[in-house]
Amino acid sequence: MELLSHPWPWWAAGIIIGLTVPALLILGNKHFGISANLRHLCAACLPANIKFFQYDWKKEVWNFFFVGGILLGAIIATVWFQNPDPVQIHPDLAADLAAQGVTQIDGLVPADLFSWESLFSLRGFILMVIGGFLIGFGTRYAGGCTSGHAIMGLSDLQVPSLIATISFMVGGFIMANLILPYILAL
Repeated sequence: MELLSHPWPWWAAGIIIGLTVPALLILGNKHFGISANLRHLCAACLPANIKFFQYDWKKEVWNFFFVGGILLGAIIATVWFQNPDPVQIHPDLAADLAAQGVTQIDGLVPADLFSWESLFSLRGFILMVIGGFLIGFGTRYAGGCTSGHAIMGLSDLQVPSLIATISFMVGGFIMANLILPYILAL
């Protein structure tokens, strides 16, 4: 139990994820990714007259267990292993955020940006609703999410996944450095 009594180093998650990809391929010829689960869920719950959802989703039922394991692991980690110390960020980042009006940085996400109160502000609506829509649209348009392309696709040496991952990174840099400061100023 000593292993569970303190936080693991950041690289431990990388090793576990890195071993997940070949394990999925070897044990069942399965591909790692999260975003396809919404399609599987819709195919299971919606009427079969929608062409996009007309496929044998039962072959992918293992994905539901995978996502369920992620949710269960998050609940277990939150209940039993949560670190009571406040999140620590670099003082320069705290100063940059304070200059943009983001001062509540005690939790995992800044409450000034991600809370029910901020959802009903222009800034919160842009970040959470429009941003969420763009992420969902981009995931569907790119044929997968960052985990599917950057972890699974790159390990399969797929050129479309390389292009998608480069696009994700470039888009993230543009958003964080060029667009986000204007949104935070609202």
